[in-house]
Amino acid sequence: MPVLCLSFAIVLLDQFTKHLVETGLDRLAGVDVVAGLFSLHYVQNTGAAWGILQGLNGWLVLLSFAIVTLLVVFRRHFVADTILARLTAGLILGGIVGNLIDRMRLGYVVDFLDFHVGGHHFPAFNIADSAICVGVGLYLIAQRRGQGHAAAPSSESSPAT
Repeated sequence: MPVLCLSFAIVLLDQFTKHLVETGLDRLAGVDVVAGLFSLHYVQNTGAAWGILQGLNGWLVLLSFAIVTLLVVFRRHFVADTILARLTAGLILGGIVGNLIDRMRLGYVVDFLDFHVGGHHFPAFNIADSAICVGVGLYLIAQRRGQGHAAAPSSESSPAT
């Protein structure tokens, strides 16, 4: 249940912030939050993370459904029953669903968090993207610490006859 609660909270926060951007942000100018470092800039992303796979929204919808289905159906096989594993699953699931809602509703994902460091520009992203990246990062940490996989079901050996 905590996984679903976290996922739902991520989806709500993601959709709420995207709604604010869609209704309140000057789409052409954007807003400088920290000059030269961070701005809010409306972007319609028809691709995946960082703008890769542009124009493949239909395939990304199918992929999102497949991943959500796999995460839900086989969750006990992918992650251990730990707080870290539940946090990881909740973040990833919430992020995927948040972006999936955009893909199905709009045909693209709304991105708006825009960072610049020196002369370098990081592609715009959103709350759902952040949740997915943090979730994957935590999953990798859990794997490194040996907390990532669920224990294999034990099978009792029958005594030799």
